[in-house]
Amino acid sequence: MVCSFILEGMYLAIDIGGTKTLVAVFDESGVILEKVKFPTPQDYQEFLAELQKTLAGLQNKTFTYAAVANPGRVSRARGVVLGYGNLPWTNVPIRDDFKKFINCPILVENDAKLAGLSEAILVKDTYKKVLYLTISTGISNALIVDGQIDPDLEDSEGGHMVFEHEGQTVSWESFASGKAIVKQFGKIAGEITDPEAWKIIAHNIAIGLIDLIAVTQPEVVIIGGGVGTHFDKFGSQLIEELKKYESPLLPIPPVQAAERAEEAVIYGCNELIHQHIGQNPA
Repeated sequence: MVCSFILEGMYLAIDIGGTKTLVAVFDESGVILEKVKFPTPQDYQEFLAELQKTLAGLQNKTFTYAAVANPGRVSRARGVVLGYGNLPWTNVPIRDDFKKFINCPILVENDAKLAGLSEAILVKDTYKKVLYLTISTGISNALIVDGQIDPDLEDSEGGHMVFEHEGQTVSWESFASGKAIVKQFGKIAGEITDPEAWKIIAHNIAIGLIDLIAVTQPEVVIIGGGVGTHFDKFGSQLIEELKKYESPLLPIPPVQAAERAEEAVIYGCNELIHQHIGQNPA
């Protein structure tokens, strides 16, 4: 593989998820040339082997830059993931390990921040301050201001905010995430059709979302992730719940579904690469 520090070329995006990993190759204009998905092994060494095998099978093998999205807390400077939310990996030297078979500069970022970046770019002409919330197995968030990940909240993990719920002090994602939905209703979100169930889900989401809105004061809230793909089933009820807390000091902004809920992260990888190259020209 050959590296180049100019903007022309192909860009590799790797979205590591708790259950699946998505690999995509972008051209310089942001078009996906190819993408491959594989189940994420729980063993890290097995994951590296599977990723290397997947990359070897791509038609495009020469990359200018790569970006890796991780569901956890990252050290961007060192290229290390300190801890994963849904994988049993800690202090993983992603950048150094990947460089053994990806011969180009590699950026390491949190997956929710990249998804938020991707979605914020789509609405940048209308909104400058975007709060992105991803609701999948867990819950996470991103604040994007003027098309950039807000550095003051780049490590925020809203899903781990603590609330009193049903007599216990627990994390928000323990009762409002996709995993919590399965535990409560015995079905994944896509299988739920009962409006009353979605009313409960909307209420649980609103409990934490109202706090994020109060702290960040966004111009718009965008909901993504696996649960977010069903926004049409709970969105109006969610807004209704949020409106209960509205005041002159706490305006409720528009709330809408992500446009690319399933692929927001890989598009965010591509955007991050472009921003990085733009800030560090050859």
